[in-house]
Amino acid sequence: MPATEHEHSFQLFGTTVRLLVSSTMASALAQALITGRVQSCLEAIHRALTRFEANSELSLLNGHGGEWVRVSETLLQGIQAAVYAARLSDGLVDPTLLRGLQRAGYAGSRVGIAPAPLATALARAPARVAAAPHPAASWKRIQIDENRPAVRLPRGVRLDLGGSAKGMAVDMAAGLLATNPAFAIDAGGDIRIGGMQGTPRTVEITHPLHDRPVQRFSVTAGAVATSGLRTRVWATEDGFAHHLIDPARGEPAWTGVIQATALAPSTLQAETLAKIALLRGPLAGRATLERYGGALILDSGQLILVGNLQGAAEFAASDRRTA
Repeated sequence: MPATEHEHSFQLFGTTVRLLVSSTMASALAQALITGRVQSCLEAIHRALTRFEANSELSLLNGHGGEWVRVSETLLQGIQAAVYAARLSDGLVDPTLLRGLQRAGYAGSRVGIAPAPLATALARAPARVAAAPHPAASWKRIQIDENRPAVRLPRGVRLDLGGSAKGMAVDMAAGLLATNPAFAIDAGGDIRIGGMQGTPRTVEITHPLHDRPVQRFSVTAGAVATSGLRTRVWATEDGFAHHLIDPARGEPAWTGVIQATALAPSTLQAETLAKIALLRGPLAGRATLERYGGALILDSGQLILVGNLQGAAEFAASDRRTA
């Protein structure tokens, strides 16, 4: 029986999640059960890992720094994903920066709040400086007991799992869809593509200053993630701020890169590489993307493509490893 494709969208993670799933099951009910299972999985992850709900499991853990706390498998995996991102980035993608985020004005969800004009924010931003890890590296002192499972945060440390949690969630959803002929998951720019038949998909990079596509490429299997300033930038009393914090300074990072797109075998890895590239600035950011390919957009609006973008998207089966 030939496969038919079903599309399903819903709001989650402060964005639109879009599923495209090919299935040999002809009935609409059977296809709805497949996409409903994925949606339920993602919603459960969001409920556990959001910092914007006082009763979420993450928020409750954040209130018990210095103590061992029993955690669910979901929160355990979320924290492990965050520590993976911190290690891969040598501390640039740091989950312990909640205090800096709140000080910058990102204490609550910004869903439904229009962002400030990015061009205006760039004109008033401070001198561009590459971000650096915080010397204390509090994330290294997060203790994890996988057997119980339990976690102990350093006293005074609270976590924001942010992009690493979303990347992990998309990878988990991809695991649920892996045996289908083809699938694509797009959670606000965190994209995972795969399936048994290897169907190519067209991915677009949208320019954050002009709001139009500036690059298209094909992906058969793997992940693409974009990190940028366009959707989460806001005015403050002192100028403008955004959600990507320089760990060393505890303030929004203005590095000369306003958007980075990374390709990788897993969404968590792509999400992390995109953030590293933006935080490191134009030169070091380009080097970050060399292995799998990607793109940078600079303050000037210039688009820089890294590697063979088309070739980097075509992962061999042996390279489809997860983070």
